[in-house]
Amino acid sequence: MLQDWWVLAFIGLAAVALVQLFFYLWYFLRLATYKPREREMTRENAVSVVICARDEAANIARNLPGVLVQTYRSSTEVIVVNDNSQDETKYLLEGLHKQFRQLHIIELKQEAKLIPGKKFPLSVGIKSARHEVILLTDADCVPASEHWIQKMQDAYAEGIEIVLGYGAYRKEKGILNALIRFDTFHTALQYFSFALAGLPYMGVGRNLSYKRDLFFRKKGFSSHNHIPGGDDDLFVNMAAEADNTAIVIDPDAFTISEPANSWDAWIRQKYRHHSTGKYYKPLHRFLLGAYTLSHFLFYPLLILSILFVDWRLALAVYFFRASAQAYIFQKTMHKLREQSLWPWFWLLDIWMFFFYLIFMPSLWRRPKASWK
Repeated sequence: MLQDWWVLAFIGLAAVALVQLFFYLWYFLRLATYKPREREMTRENAVSVVICARDEAANIARNLPGVLVQTYRSSTEVIVVNDNSQDETKYLLEGLHKQFRQLHIIELKQEAKLIPGKKFPLSVGIKSARHEVILLTDADCVPASEHWIQKMQDAYAEGIEIVLGYGAYRKEKGILNALIRFDTFHTALQYFSFALAGLPYMGVGRNLSYKRDLFFRKKGFSSHNHIPGGDDDLFVNMAAEADNTAIVIDPDAFTISEPANSWDAWIRQKYRHHSTGKYYKPLHRFLLGAYTLSHFLFYPLLILSILFVDWRLALAVYFFRASAQAYIFQKTMHKLREQSLWPWFWLLDIWMFFFYLIFMPSLWRRPKASWK
């Protein structure tokens, strides 16, 4: 009788491996083999870059000049919404404005009641924008090149209203940095691949663009104003459709952020980000849940099958799945300039079991109301 239970463990292993292979070969392979279409003509839309800042003096001094010196021939403006900062942010912005006339500063001196998080200052910035194409990033991000604006806005072909970009974290030494970058890559692998499959479900505010008209048609963040997070992913989840969303994975279009420098800071950051997934559309929740659950169960079932069933069969399942992973990770990590992680993908994949354990409580824990 006990033997039958162990056989069920191997059947479970085979089942979750098949679910994983489905996601890798049906969804993630799309990003691995993705080649942007050659464009006969490049677009030069007028662009409004919108950045929200609260007590970001150091980041403003370090990163904002990279946004202001972009090489772009069409009209641009950079709007910085200074949201009740108590540090030197105001004076740094005023100093930069004397040198860069395309910089527009909005000073907020009162908190928005009943609208926690970043949504109110971001809405103010978008409503103040003069141009139709809105390009978003954060104060702690710097464009990877002087062609960031050009590359991101060029994705606006006929019918496109949302453009998803990649917000990378700076490569540094240490295990924490590798885990942060792998998590960022793994998240991007999912939202880029789903968008290519006609199921766009999220984007990241570190590098995201959409049409101003779309923002007003969808009534901005009104449907989820009560949720502290989600100014990026929940809006995309609500507004994105199969035929109105494009992706940009040109390295010149990346933004780069400073990674968290402690485990505690990273865990707090991830709790904030993970708290919005339960508000996604039902189909997106189902697919992401199926992928996460199969990923989470794979290694416990693998260990049980090795110990109590047949180690040769169990390892055959592991290596079959790992082969698909190795190919897809190699291709996609190269595209997203995270190739230094590839030799360790098998260890990082095992880490994901513990990652899910650590962040599972974010599904029901209420996030902090502040966006900082």
